[in-house]
Amino acid sequence: MSIHDLDFITEKLNELKDQGVYRKLTVLGSASGPRCVINGKEVINLSSNNYLGFANHPRLKEAAKKAIDDWGVGAGAVRTIIGNMTIHEQLEEKLAKFKHVEAVLTFQSGFTANAGCIPAVTDKGDVIISDELNHASIIDGCRLSKADLVRFKHSDMADLERVILEVKDKYKTKMIITDGVFSMDGDIAKLPEIVELAEKYGCITYVDDAHSSGVLGSNGQGSAHHFGLSDRVDIQIGTLSKAIGVVGGYVAGKRNLIEWLNHRGRPFLFSTALPPAVVMACMEAVDILSETTEYTDRMWENARYLKDGLNKLGFNTGHSETPITPVIAGDDRKAIELSHRLFEEGVFAQSIVFPTVAKGAARVRTIVTAAHTKADLDETLRAFEKVGKELGLIK
Repeated sequence: MSIHDLDFITEKLNELKDQGVYRKLTVLGSASGPRCVINGKEVINLSSNNYLGFANHPRLKEAAKKAIDDWGVGAGAVRTIIGNMTIHEQLEEKLAKFKHVEAVLTFQSGFTANAGCIPAVTDKGDVIISDELNHASIIDGCRLSKADLVRFKHSDMADLERVILEVKDKYKTKMIITDGVFSMDGDIAKLPEIVELAEKYGCITYVDDAHSSGVLGSNGQGSAHHFGLSDRVDIQIGTLSKAIGVVGGYVAGKRNLIEWLNHRGRPFLFSTALPPAVVMACMEAVDILSETTEYTDRMWENARYLKDGLNKLGFNTGHSETPITPVIAGDDRKAIELSHRLFEEGVFAQSIVFPTVAKGAARVRTIVTAAHTKADLDETLRAFEKVGKELGLIK
């Protein structure tokens, strides 16, 4: 036995196996699409964040190829040294116009946008008021901040007001943070009510639109635009790796916020800039969204079709209001078996179990995209009906 064997890690891995939560990565053997090769088998893919089908869109691929010819494969440095290319600033200007805000700063991912922004805008003597079901990147961003953290019950406005009243006179800056769309249940944050409470009690608002970007709003501008609140939500986080189809994240808001993050957003300061192919593909995606609602319209049409079909079959789809539609099995083992049997029937929908969701709320999570056809969805519903009856989830 040697210290270099890292036996303490092996012990932790064995604990995961004992708990039944150890897993191996699923392997995608083709381009991301509505039908693709997963673990060597061609299946209908219902577990992708590629909401609009842009990850394999011809216009984005051509933009990426041209970017490599014109700008190379990498930026060569962090943006504060010499990695700040003309195209980075053009993307941010385009995103700011798209989001109806003064300015935008791009990050390497949505996760790093939260990890960089939250501790940069809050400090000791401030308080963060966070929805209890916020994404892990928000949780980690809050942990990196020196501010105090309090939580309110999920989308419970009475509890949010209770928490605000408890802290409102004890802190300098009070910031309410919420996801725009919650990734496990597909429900939409009660943003109008949150903003009303924030303005009533002198709080600023921060919304993570990872699952709202490209999904909500007339052309996919996000939850603030969806509710007509673009000028009343102080900080908006967006992603370039879900509906936009590429990779990256950004912070949108007032110009002074973006200038401050230029100086204090640590992932921005200490990570090499996004590569040219990514930047140009993202710009092409924003152009497409600005030109047409075709993709968002089709995504919503497909989402309603599958959701209605699942509900008519008798499945429990929770409180979903978006293309994220959980099929709640309750028991962890039953959810895992549901996912396994669906895969055998040609449908890939991953199981989500405790501790990612509460005990008794295990589910498979489906995400419908604009690229799915009605034939894909009909085949999916037939598979759900067959497997659901086998497992006693429906009659």
